[in-house]
Amino acid sequence: MNITLRAFALSAMLGVASLSGAAFAQENPMVGGAAMFADKNIIENAVNSADHTTLVAAVKAAGLVETLSGPGPFTVLAPTNAAFDALPAGTVDTLLKPENKEMLAKILACHVIPAAAMSTDIMSMVEADGGEHVVDTVGGCKLTLKTADGKVTVTDENGTVANVTIADVKQSNGVIHVIDAVLTPKS
Repeated sequence: MNITLRAFALSAMLGVASLSGAAFAQENPMVGGAAMFADKNIIENAVNSADHTTLVAAVKAAGLVETLSGPGPFTVLAPTNAAFDALPAGTVDTLLKPENKEMLAKILACHVIPAAAMSTDIMSMVEADGGEHVVDTVGGCKLTLKTADGKVTVTDENGTVANVTIADVKQSNGVIHVIDAVLTPKS
């Protein structure tokens, strides 16, 4: 009986260990129905998100795959397909044309901050700066970060406000924050 009790206890401990291991491995939030892995880079994870097929196509068309697969660190503000769909009709198709590669690259680079900033970092910077913090992007845009009720918003130079809908998706070369609007350079 003592052996049976030990076997049961060992079995229970192994079960709990495997459950906690699964919970630990699933540290990152799911994005677009796909698991995101902290040991993969931004591109390796983004290609698996059903909510980011337009962004991935745009990154490929702009020739930025190699850059965003690089060492970083980067903070990528990743607009969803719905964010691209909200642009005026024909905008995405026009941007994806080879002759507009430079413009597309500039727009996408306005979604990339050359540092890894988790939401807690952003909230601290906003608080330290009295309610808003301005950051420079790889594309030369200035974005204004604000927080309210534990949520982060990003405003571009044209006044477009994007809400961070999924924060802190850790990557091997930075972090992704999913946003609900496309940010653009100053017009």
